[in-house]
Amino acid sequence: MLQIRRSDARGYADHGWLKSFHSFSFAEYFDPAWMGWGNLRVINEDRIAPGTGFGTHGHRDMEIISYVLQGNLAHKDSMGNVKGIPPGDVQRMSAGSGVRHSEFNHAPSSTTHFLQIWIEPNVTGIEPGYEQKTFDEAEKRGQLRLVASNGGAQGSVHINADASMYAGLFDGAESTELALNPARKAYVHLVRGSLQINGEALQAGDAAVLAGESQLKLAHGKDAEVLVFDLAA
Repeated sequence: MLQIRRSDARGYADHGWLKSFHSFSFAEYFDPAWMGWGNLRVINEDRIAPGTGFGTHGHRDMEIISYVLQGNLAHKDSMGNVKGIPPGDVQRMSAGSGVRHSEFNHAPSSTTHFLQIWIEPNVTGIEPGYEQKTFDEAEKRGQLRLVASNGGAQGSVHINADASMYAGLFDGAESTELALNPARKAYVHLVRGSLQINGEALQAGDAAVLAGESQLKLAHGKDAEVLVFDLAA
């Protein structure tokens, strides 16, 4: 089964300082058909206006990944981490037994555009944790680079969840295939550009949900950046 979810079918919130598309039910956006997919619970595409951001707030028992597309995301948390997250970096925060953090765009004139991703953990009540790694363009060009996984395989960031996340860049004749376990679920989110997923055309913001499939084929990209998730069913 492969189902396409178009960008304009997502939830949307405009708070002035924040404009956000919600792939799954979140805050005031509720759709019982889209509560998550497997253990993937949230993908919010956020744009933070200059000089604004999320004030200090708390999380617990969730694996949270930030993937910046434009600008810089300033992160500060109760574990003592004070970091800037630029495009190309993948940041993982394990909320565990409880953590508080803030996220800001300190730039005076440019928007910070990023994806906030939540994955349900396979352990709860653990000590909170933080990790941030850079994956340069060459590692993702024409292929899927593992950027987050349970155990931190291949130099990816470690998440406490039965899931893997890949990132790839595709243009022109570049293509790749990924073997899938039909007993699991997969989710493809096209960040930018256009790309064909198993022959189906996606545009920026579109997604594909897959179940019972054994292979994923990515081809015919045009300035495409894509995230692929292998998920517990």
